[in-house]
Amino acid sequence: MSGYILFGSEMSYFTGKARAYLRWKRIEFTEIAPTPDRMKAELLPAIGWPVIPVLKTPDGEYIQDTADIIGHFEARESTPKALPETPLQRMVSYLIQLFADEWLTLPAMHYRWNHNEEWIYSEFGKNAAPDGSPEEQYKAGKAIGQRFRSFVPMLGITPETAPGVEAAYEQFLADFSRHLKSLPYLLGTRASFADFAMIGPLYAHQYRDKSTGEHMKKTAPNVARYVERVIAGEGQDGAFVPNDDLPQTLLPILKVALDEHLPVLIASLERYAEWAQTAEPKSDVPRGFGSVPFTTGGSSGMISARSFSLYRLQDALDAYQMMLPSDRKRADAFLSHIGAEVVQSLRIDPRLTRRNYRLALA
Repeated sequence: MSGYILFGSEMSYFTGKARAYLRWKRIEFTEIAPTPDRMKAELLPAIGWPVIPVLKTPDGEYIQDTADIIGHFEARESTPKALPETPLQRMVSYLIQLFADEWLTLPAMHYRWNHNEEWIYSEFGKNAAPDGSPEEQYKAGKAIGQRFRSFVPMLGITPETAPGVEAAYEQFLADFSRHLKSLPYLLGTRASFADFAMIGPLYAHQYRDKSTGEHMKKTAPNVARYVERVIAGEGQDGAFVPNDDLPQTLLPILKVALDEHLPVLIASLERYAEWAQTAEPKSDVPRGFGSVPFTTGGSSGMISARSFSLYRLQDALDAYQMMLPSDRKRADAFLSHIGAEVVQSLRIDPRLTRRNYRLALA
């Protein structure tokens, strides 16, 4: 098979992000949902651990992380570009990626495993045992799905915090619906890096999962139509908001997201710094550093201090640090407006990188 191959799944959070970008970029690719046999025979030897999505290039190179998949094409001269070239919109794109990749996991996982569990087992089974009977597919899907379900407590999703997770998600749907009355995409009239990040949780979990998708289409039809546009690869034409400005309707979403997530990120940074003091140079970084307090939608609990969240934060901090003084002044005003001034002083030290498809010390 020639050309690009995307190993992924319709049920996969991050496959949706990669798929939407590839369609928008007009990249010809074949998507393959890896069976357990294919995972064992090809992806495990190549990547070292069971994960999707993975993009295989025509040259036989494997690219695993969604940001790396997008970066592979963004580095080329071809247009259109997904990542804004202007400094404030670029930083905000990375902040939206942080929110979509690392905080919207809470409603995505809560609704999937507390509202769609039986349905999603059958969906997993269609990939795991494509030739099996419905009963065999369900059994195979449950064997795989139980691993993902085990992540739910790590995300702080409990009977006590579930009402807050749902309240925060409903607020997000309302805020995003208002934004979409004015603009078809996050940063203007064309799709961007931020939109592809947002499609990760919104497509596979919140739109496609049965009961949650029905809820979105009924209560937030503008969001449902947005998901349909982005996953289809639309939005090549148009423009970002001019003069490196931000849509005012985007600010409530960012304010709530950072208000909830920043305390977790700061606590996670402290745990990471403690771990790094005794770590060997260039060590692999663990996925988490214990648990830290969090609050969402008015409910509080404990959540895993995840290292990959810091890696996503590092992109936004880098964009801020690379700004010229005049641009940084505008960024400071934006951060002050949404109550996130602390971003100005945050540092990831030591820096994080990805080495051999794993998070590591730079």
